[in-house]
Amino acid sequence: MKKISSLLACGSLLALRAVGCTATDKTSLTREVDPKIGSGGHGHVFVGANVPFGLVQVGPTSVTEGWDWCSGYHDSDSTVIGFSHTHLSGTGCGDLLDVTVMPVVGDDLIYARGNTDSIGSGLWSYADRSREVVRPGYYAVPLTRYGIETEMTATPRVGFHRYRFPEGKAPAVVVDLRDGGNWDSAEDIHIEKQGDSRLTGWRHSKGWANNQKLFFVIDFSRPFASLEKKGEDGLFARVDFEEKGDEPLMMKVAISPVSVEGAVANMEKELPGWDFDKTVADADRLWDDELGKVRIKGGTPDERKIFYTSLYHTMIAPSEFSDVNGDYRGADGEVKHNPGFNCYTTYSLWDTYRAAMPLLSIIQPQRYADMINTMTAICDEQGRLPVWHLWGCETDCMVGNPGIPVVADAIVKDIPGVDKERAYKALLKTGMDTIRGNGLRQKYGYIPFDLFGNESVAYDMEYALADWAIAQAAEAMGDSINKEYFENRSHSYRNYFDASTGFMRGKDSKGNWRDPFNEFNTSHRVNDYCEGNAWQYTWLVPHDVEGLRDCFGSKERMISRLDSLFTVSSELQGTDISPDVSGFIGQYAHGNEPGHHTAYLYTMLGYPEKTADLVREICSTMYTTEVDGLSGNEDVGQMSAWYILSAIGMYEVEPGSGRYWFGTPLFEEVEIDVPGGVFRVKADGMSADRKYVKGIRLNGEEYKLPYINYSDIMKGGEIVFEF
Repeated sequence: MKKISSLLACGSLLALRAVGCTATDKTSLTREVDPKIGSGGHGHVFVGANVPFGLVQVGPTSVTEGWDWCSGYHDSDSTVIGFSHTHLSGTGCGDLLDVTVMPVVGDDLIYARGNTDSIGSGLWSYADRSREVVRPGYYAVPLTRYGIETEMTATPRVGFHRYRFPEGKAPAVVVDLRDGGNWDSAEDIHIEKQGDSRLTGWRHSKGWANNQKLFFVIDFSRPFASLEKKGEDGLFARVDFEEKGDEPLMMKVAISPVSVEGAVANMEKELPGWDFDKTVADADRLWDDELGKVRIKGGTPDERKIFYTSLYHTMIAPSEFSDVNGDYRGADGEVKHNPGFNCYTTYSLWDTYRAAMPLLSIIQPQRYADMINTMTAICDEQGRLPVWHLWGCETDCMVGNPGIPVVADAIVKDIPGVDKERAYKALLKTGMDTIRGNGLRQKYGYIPFDLFGNESVAYDMEYALADWAIAQAAEAMGDSINKEYFENRSHSYRNYFDASTGFMRGKDSKGNWRDPFNEFNTSHRVNDYCEGNAWQYTWLVPHDVEGLRDCFGSKERMISRLDSLFTVSSELQGTDISPDVSGFIGQYAHGNEPGHHTAYLYTMLGYPEKTADLVREICSTMYTTEVDGLSGNEDVGQMSAWYILSAIGMYEVEPGSGRYWFGTPLFEEVEIDVPGGVFRVKADGMSADRKYVKGIRLNGEEYKLPYINYSDIMKGGEIVFEF
């Protein structure tokens, strides 16, 4: 049903100024954040206003669609079709960009997305990037075509806009329910008038999330004069207001995955009033509180900016997915009431199981518990743990069972608030699923490429890692039978190791290697690897480094080949090479996730100085303060989390273990708020030239292990690295 009755009026906007900067504490850690880092190149980060883990991400959406516009924004493109209320951040696929609003003036307009060849082809305008202001919780930019100054901020479930229109021009706002992200298309839209200043409706769409349901309410700060359906397909609604001098027009948009009533309740609970500046200050305070859970001392200004921007990027998603009363829409499409936890969505698990989720388990343990409980609920609703979940929909994007290491890790770490019995059942159910090649593993012991197709090595090696994680959870739950079964199954990667070449290779159901073989071949989705090649995937065995050593024949041979990874040519060969494979040191590709643990293998093999060399090099060359300051997709916090953990001096190489292996700290001191108080990391004598750890003391006592357990971190205390 497509119905348009009447829209809300917007008031005139206050002059654009360097935002609530004046309304917030000048010592706020938000001053250390530059949300534009990663908005160029292939970073794909969200640029706009939101609060930590909020459902709403309100910000500009460009005319251009394509891979580098997955977030709706790219620094190279100053076009704006409007301001959307949902965005992805750092992903390699596009979707969302729901409920797009565009302030306009004038009547002679074409109600369409348009194209960049002609500014009159649609509603779009250029943004004056020289006056753009981007801060955590606040976004502002002038629209040059209309002479309108725009500002926006947010609460968890509400986007708040303030517009100033040119003098003598009657304000209007267009609500665009047609355009979404990339291949997203509207399936069912509805909008209607409620009184003289409120609109309600919904946008149900199909795209990457194949059955997304979003409901909304829009309130305006003054009554509207008229509401009209616009566009050839009627998916645009124009709301006109009387001109009132320099009075700003304000608009609030609350969203819900459940119902219009849920959106209204979200609005009434989170943003009943119209104090825009206070909302900006409140958003800044929320960000400062979360950023302040990790405090650093020392480092250069650029290093501090990179660190806190990285921390900011880890708190965009997973995002809240329930209404203020706790209701959410499950993976089965049904509304869930009183679930006993806060629901979350946007689980980019193939990326985030490696560092982002292990980081959140330390700095956000309560939210982390809710995220785990959400994942186990998803298993109940769809029959297995999530792979890449978005707005209640399983996209099945990427390989393996990446939800397993996350849930297993929570069991091993004994995270308070996690329903461990339910979580363990979800692990076993998902681990024994037979879809996506896992059934072939149970029959053959590996995935034969002739029976499965492309990416067989990548799928199996990820499954092997997940199996090991289940085994660790089984041990924690006292289940010796499943511990043995899944630990044995975690060795399936050994079927792919070719001793004659020293690489993991595809194998068919008769045990024959795939030929011809080229370890540099990186053809996208038409080889045995996923966004990578044999050079990168041979090392995806963080859970069984000793077993991988045995494959090579000795530790010396393994180290020699590992050294070669970082020194051989960075040339990639093949057809349609994925741009995800980027950020090279030799064939090590930091711009993509499968190798993120690789530098830490040296520490596990007894060569921590090699880890230190590489970690410092990666931190200093793959992360900068420029708009293209990331070496690849930010990937929903993973690229940033790698930097944070590495800068602190530790990294969980084997998710599911609860062990954080040591690297080399980047800062003189780091303080982390934990349930037991404060966990302090000190680097005694560290400098740019002194990066090798000579000794470690934990709570004043000599410490010999090359890793620290999660439980020791969460107790609080002090670890000192001596250089």
